[in-house]
Amino acid sequence: MPEIPQEALDLVKIFEGLRLSAYLCPAGKWTIGYGHTRGVAQGQAITKEQAEAFLVGDLTKAAIPIDQCVDVPLSRRQFAALISFVFNVGAGNFKRSTLLKQLNQGLYDRVPAQLARWNKSKGRVLDGLSRRRAAEAALWKKGSTTQQKKERTT
Repeated sequence: MPEIPQEALDLVKIFEGLRLSAYLCPAGKWTIGYGHTRGVAQGQAITKEQAEAFLVGDLTKAAIPIDQCVDVPLSRRQFAALISFVFNVGAGNFKRSTLLKQLNQGLYDRVPAQLARWNKSKGRVLDGLSRRRAAEAALWKKGSTTQQKKERTT
């Protein structure tokens, strides 16, 4: 299992916020903790510790398609930015994205613009998604492309 960079945990916490009671997110899904949706039901409540555990599990799951599909080296920060992105948009959308195609062509500089395109829910631009994509792009730009994926935990 891939190690989740602290930058990914921090970024997701900022944009998801902590909610210990289930709520409907803008996409209409029951959500709890830091954006956790699997198995969440109306009226459900959790502890902060459960929210932290859900987050680590969810981000670990989001990291898997990155490890499977990205063929170019990533720095720890680039990996973290992609984890936040995949967690938010889903693995299927990531696998079919122009972002992934361009990244695998080594076009690292195009990733921020591709991230910015994913700021809509149900066809509507959401300010929160625009801010999140900008934060992911900023984290991406801080990353260096010289560090291999396998070295990102060192």
